[in-house]
Amino acid sequence: MTFYSIHLIPSSPHHPLTLKALLVDDSRLARTELRHLLRAFPQVEVVGEARHAAEARACLQSLRPDLLFLDIHMPGETGFELLASLDAAPHVIFTTAYDEYALRAFEVNALDYLLKPVQESRLAAALAKVPALPVASAPVPALPAAAAEPAPTPLTEHDQVFVKD
Repeated sequence: MTFYSIHLIPSSPHHPLTLKALLVDDSRLARTELRHLLRAFPQVEVVGEARHAAEARACLQSLRPDLLFLDIHMPGETGFELLASLDAAPHVIFTTAYDEYALRAFEVNALDYLLKPVQESRLAAALAKVPALPVASAPVPALPAAAAEPAPTPLTEHDQVFVKD
């Protein structure tokens, strides 16, 4: 059995497959941290930042990003209200401290929902969901036979099954 791992392909900021990202968060610290984490992903170029929905709306029109990292709670309008006001939106990855909006985020077709503080591994998994992001599948060696679990044998009419409630 071969396992596959997703690896992001290095690219230059001027490469045609580079994604332009806009960071929208009222917290300067959160934007700074996310920008820092995104440096590990050269396919993503942060083209702008916004502190609230009105700034984000202007940035979306002028910068035309491919990807929007969006906070939910901001002064003025929420991230959901911003999305509802747009005729067209880029791919969205929510970044928030609140887990209770996850279902609603996926109802508005968000690619992912990252809880703050954002972990690099979760960010990588979220970025792997971006359709336009170049990825390469590299085979990862299978586990040694001794470490692999034996294949389960099918149940027969002589087996007993207990269900624990």
